[in-house]
Amino acid sequence: MGGFQGEARLREYVLELTGAARPRVRFLGTATGDSAVATRSFYEQWPASRCEPGHVELFGMPEQIRERLLEADAIVVSGGNTANMLAIWNIHGVDDILREAWGRGIVLTGWSAGAMCWFEAGVTDSFGPQLAPLDGCLAFLAGSFCPHYDGEERRRPVYRQLVADRALPGGYAADDLVGLHFAGTELQAVVSAQEGATAYRVVRGEGGAEETRLEARVL
Repeated sequence: MGGFQGEARLREYVLELTGAARPRVRFLGTATGDSAVATRSFYEQWPASRCEPGHVELFGMPEQIRERLLEADAIVVSGGNTANMLAIWNIHGVDDILREAWGRGIVLTGWSAGAMCWFEAGVTDSFGPQLAPLDGCLAFLAGSFCPHYDGEERRRPVYRQLVADRALPGGYAADDLVGLHFAGTELQAVVSAQEGATAYRVVRGEGGAEETRLEARVL
């Protein structure tokens, strides 16, 4: 997903992907430093009336990380600081656990940092206000990813330039409230909770970055 925090239609799409009547949803708010505000927001937006919500903290005294994540039907990753999140995941072995979850067919999703992390690389503000390339993501999906393509003024031109300069491999970009649905490594669908919002394939061409608009299904 490119960005769906607070958007009920995209959350429902994720829940339906699990195929479970009352899906077990586990939240990783690592990119927020396991912020209490982010965790509370998760429980408000993923209500017990529709799913079985739970969160897994890595700050403080982590417990039963592997068991808690692998019992899930869906794992939701928050936005926030992508670089910090990846470093903490590596220390606790969460990157390996998520790869196991992916292999088991558990639905993996998130917004912003939680969307970029599944790719090889992306464009981030993890290091300060200036956008910069970030390598060393989980690489479940090939290429790079750019969230907030229509939501932040500098995202589009910076991402296109980074791809043109070979600082990032080609990949995908998503407007806010747009989800990219992959089955394994194949893009199955682009879904949108907002008319006109969509995703793009961005690759390096002879004249720089070439951008192809992908058709989105409005939920």
